Amino acid sequence: MTDLFSLHGRTALVTGGSRGIGRMIAEGFLAQGARVYISARKAAACDAAAAEMCKIGPCVSVPADVSSVDGVRALASAFAEREDRLDILVNNAGAAWGAEFDGFPESGWDKVVDLNLKAPFFLTQALGAQLRVAAQTRPAKVINIASIDGVSVNPQETYSYAASKAGLIHLTRRMALRLIKENIVVTAIAPGAFASDMNRDARDHADAVSARIPSGRIGTAEDMAGAAIYLASRAGDYVVGSTLIVDGGVTHARG
Repeated sequence: MTDLFSLHGRTALVTGGSRGIGRMIAEGFLAQGARVYISARKAAACDAAAAEMCKIGPCVSVPADVSSVDGVRALASAFAEREDRLDILVNNAGAAWGAEFDGFPESGWDKVVDLNLKAPFFLTQALGAQLRVAAQTRPAKVINIASIDGVSVNPQETYSYAASKAGLIHLTRRMALRLIKENIVVTAIAPGAFASDMNRDARDHADAVSARIPSGRIGTAEDMAGAAIYLASRAGDYVVGSTLIVDGGVTHARG
């Protein structure tokens, strides 16, 4: 059992992998021996992040905007030009939008739901051939990055974000039951407070946010990487359709 968490010999793709939670996961995979492709909408940032992460292990930049099905297919095509198999897909790219109820715009609904809920389904579908090749040897993995706001109610008025993440958690279950038949294991992670551009409160006001967390701190890169490595490795092969909550106890405290 010495290699339960090893990712040596595996190839991963992490969307939104140039920063935040996506980068935490990408760096964790690299440290465990995986070859990692990252995608991000901004090509320069994606290229720079990949170059920096190459100090840990082989990391390749594949810039893409997965907010549309055309963009999803373009990313899948670019990946297929480089690799014929995909062991681990992390659907991490996401967006948030906050506005009061009476003024919440349709654009804030569509942008968030398209990226957070629609893209993970269609990217997994578009990369089905590569996942199936990997699954001939050992379980291929799809990890959807949800949020604790899809599990319990956040007081902020982020209607499309909460709905999209709750939907992604249920979509994970539905996809898991279908794809396990082909040795493809689908799971999700629901992060709490981690410092990122999307969670500026945790990034800029860590002490204040930590005071509301039972564990007394915000999440670290090691916390997120550890959860993703567990699900991606042999250790997580029997975890099917489940969502791993990584939040320092916040969901329980919300009630």
